[in-house]
Amino acid sequence: MTSVPSGSESSKWLDAHYDPVANLYTFSSCIALADLHGDGENKLVVGDLGTGSCNMKLKVYRGTGLMSENTLLDLPTGLVSFLMDQHEPRTPAIAVASGPFIYVYKNLRPYFKFTLPPLEVNALEQDVWNQAREDMIDPLSLKEMLEGIRDKADVPLSVRSLRFLMLDPQDTEAFVNLHKAQPIQRQTVITCIGTLKKNMADEDAVSCLVIGTESKDVYILDPEAFTILSKMSVPSAPTQMDVTGQFDVEFRITVACRNGNIYILRRDSPKPKYCIELSSHPVGLVRMGKSVVVGCAQETLQGFTQKGKKLWTACLPAPVTTMGVMDLPTRGFQAVLVGLANCEVHLYRDKNLISTIKTPDVVTSICFGRYGREDGTLIMTTKGGGLIVKILKRTAVFDDRDSAPGPPLAQSIRLNIPKKTKLYVDQTMRERENAVAMHRAFQMDLSRLRLAAARAYVKALESSLTPMSSSLSEPLKMNAVVQGLGPSFKLTLNIQNTAACRPVMNLAISFLYDESLYSMKTAFFKIPLLVPGLNYPIDTFVECLSDKGISDIIKVFVLREGKSAPLLTAHINMPVSEGLALN
Repeated sequence: MTSVPSGSESSKWLDAHYDPVANLYTFSSCIALADLHGDGENKLVVGDLGTGSCNMKLKVYRGTGLMSENTLLDLPTGLVSFLMDQHEPRTPAIAVASGPFIYVYKNLRPYFKFTLPPLEVNALEQDVWNQAREDMIDPLSLKEMLEGIRDKADVPLSVRSLRFLMLDPQDTEAFVNLHKAQPIQRQTVITCIGTLKKNMADEDAVSCLVIGTESKDVYILDPEAFTILSKMSVPSAPTQMDVTGQFDVEFRITVACRNGNIYILRRDSPKPKYCIELSSHPVGLVRMGKSVVVGCAQETLQGFTQKGKKLWTACLPAPVTTMGVMDLPTRGFQAVLVGLANCEVHLYRDKNLISTIKTPDVVTSICFGRYGREDGTLIMTTKGGGLIVKILKRTAVFDDRDSAPGPPLAQSIRLNIPKKTKLYVDQTMRERENAVAMHRAFQMDLSRLRLAAARAYVKALESSLTPMSSSLSEPLKMNAVVQGLGPSFKLTLNIQNTAACRPVMNLAISFLYDESLYSMKTAFFKIPLLVPGLNYPIDTFVECLSDKGISDIIKVFVLREGKSAPLLTAHINMPVSEGLALN
C-alpha cells in the first residue's frame, strides 16, 4: 500500500491507499459501492474498460485487494447496484449496460440478460434486400437503391446496410451472398443507466432501472420481470442522467443530451417538461438537493433549478474530467466533487469552492460513500489506471466561505423580493397601454430640464458667480475682492487648488483691460505651486485714468506656461464706487 500526499488538504483527508498500477480504466458511470453479501461491508464494483477492444471485466474490490472479476463481452457504458425484490437476505444486484444488453449479476454470478426491443425497419430497405435475396437485382443496383433510401427516408438504415455502403465494389458480392438470407434487424444501444425507487424512498427500497438509448428513448424497467413500464423520448441521444423520486408517486429524470441541452422528464409525460439550453456541451451532471449542477466543456460549473432556471456560474481553472456527489447524511453536508484536467479535485458547495485535493494524475472517475465500514470514503481512478482511496477525518470541518478569490459570499444571496401588489400590476398595465405618450412626456420634460440648466449657467456667468475650472486635470477655484474708493483700487485674487491630493504648478495670471481707462503696475503674475486645499491671495493695484465717472470690465486669465488656451477666465466689473461683481 502506498500513500499519496494531498498538500494543504492533509488535515481533512487520510491517505488510505494509492496503487498507481491497479490497471483500472473506467469512468464515474461505471463505478459503484454496494453491500453485495449483506454483511454490512460495502465493496467497490468497477466496470473496467480494459484496452477498449479486449480485457473488459467486472471487478469487485474489498479493502485494498481485488476480490473477484468477471469477463464482459463488450464495453460497459454504465453500472448500477439495485434491489430487485424484498427477499431475505437483502442483497443488491449489479446491472451492467453493454451495447444493447443489460447484464444482471446477483451474488456476483450472471442472473439475467435484458435485450432492448428492436427498432422499426425501413420498409423500402426490407423490400430491396428481399429482391437481392431472390437475385432480382445485382449488388451494384442494391448499393444505388440503398444510397437513395439513406438520403430520403425518415427511418434510418440498419447496420447491415450501412456496412454494405462502406464496402469496396469488389467486396459487395461476397457480403450480399453472406447476409441476404438473414432477416434485417435494427438495434439500438444503451448510452446511460440509472435507478429509480419503485414506491418507497427508503435506502433499501426496491428500485427500477432507467436506461437511455442511442435512439433518443428513455426506458423504465420493472425490477423483477424486466418489462418496460414506461417509455419517454428526448430530442437527442442521452449521454448522462440523474434520477430522483418514486415511480408510483412522482419522479424527475434529468437527461443531458448530445445536442448540448438538458431535458427534464416527469411522470405521465412522454416528452420533456423543461429544457435547459447550455452555451457549451455538458461533460458532468449531478443533483444536489433541489438544484442541478452541470459541468460544461467551456470550463464552467453551472447551477440550475428543477425547472431550468440558472442560479449561478463558477469558472474553473481547467477542463472538467468527471463529477460526483459528496453526501454525508450524518453531518447534513452535501457538496459536488469536480475532477479537473490539472490533477486537482475541487469541492464545491453551491458556487463556493470550499476545498481542493491534489492528485498525482488526472482523475477519470469519482465515487464517494460507504466503503467497507467507513462512511466518508472517497474513491478515485486516474487516467494512467491508478486507484486512490481517501478517508474523510471525523474532525474535518468545511467552511462555507469561498476559498477562491472573487466577490464575497453575500453577493450570491438572493434578495427577498416582495410579491407584486395590485397597485404595481395596475401601474405596469398603464405603462404598457400608454407607452408612447409617456415616452413623449419624458422627452419633453428632459428638454425643459436641459433648457433650464443652460439658462442657469448663462445667468451664473452674467451675475459674476465664483468661477471654477472646467478642466478635470487642473481643478481650480478663484474669487476677487476690490478695495478702495478710487481712483486707486487694490485688486486681490484668491486662488485655490480643489484637487484631492495633487499639487498644481507652472501657472500664470494675465489681465486684459482698456488702457485708456485703467493702468496696472503689474499685469502678469507667475503663480507659485498650489497645494490642495490652501487659499493663495495675489494682490495688484489698478489706477483709474478717467475723470468722467465711467467704468469697464477687467478680464482675468489663468494659463499654463507655454499654453495659449486659458484654464480659467473671469470678468471683473470695476465700479465707480466701492463694490464689484465677478463673472
